[in-house]
Amino acid sequence: MTIIKIGDGMKAKFMNNTIAFLKKYNTYSDYEIEKLEYGIEGVYLTFTKLIFIFIAAMCLGIVLELIALLFFFNVIRYTGFGFHAEKSYQCLIFSSLCFLLIPLLFINLELSRGVYIVISCLCIISYLLFAPADTVKRPLPNKKKRIIRKVITIIIGIIYAIFSIIYFNSWISPVLISALILQAIVINPLVYMLFKQPYNNYKNYKSD
Repeated sequence: MTIIKIGDGMKAKFMNNTIAFLKKYNTYSDYEIEKLEYGIEGVYLTFTKLIFIFIAAMCLGIVLELIALLFFFNVIRYTGFGFHAEKSYQCLIFSSLCFLLIPLLFINLELSRGVYIVISCLCIISYLLFAPADTVKRPLPNKKKRIIRKVITIIIGIIYAIFSIIYFNSWISPVLISALILQAIVINPLVYMLFKQPYNNYKNYKSD
């Protein structure tokens, strides 16, 4: 018996089986089931997406750089927030291009410190203008919290920029500059427009 009507396929089977297992040990309201569905779907999509990206990274020989990039990007994204693709195929394509193409370019291109400094400055200006960028599902109506997140995102960005310059000849430098660029991309209003998603969603909510 199907519990979640989300269509056929491996994702539906995984979600149905997981929800069925959880319901054996607890009783959930319809609202709680909806939240569980959202969380489980997120885990499934993230896991399957990462498998594909890691296989591609192995073929390209950038597994270490990918692992480091995932770490540094998620640190700055935690405060800067940013765009989330609504459809799984969009997420896969967007993530693959961002996490594979951008670091690969910086690993192979022989750029000067001056270029890195310019890119870093542009990214930090972007954080000043656009961070944190919320979503419909995760709005940020509290002005004070938005300011705090903006400041922390800028500080993290400056730290990344400094270390990318200090360790310019190290493998970590392209990773740090890639993390800066990725965060600048996901908070940019143009990306939201490209994927037809609303921007500044906090304006539709009252402040806490």
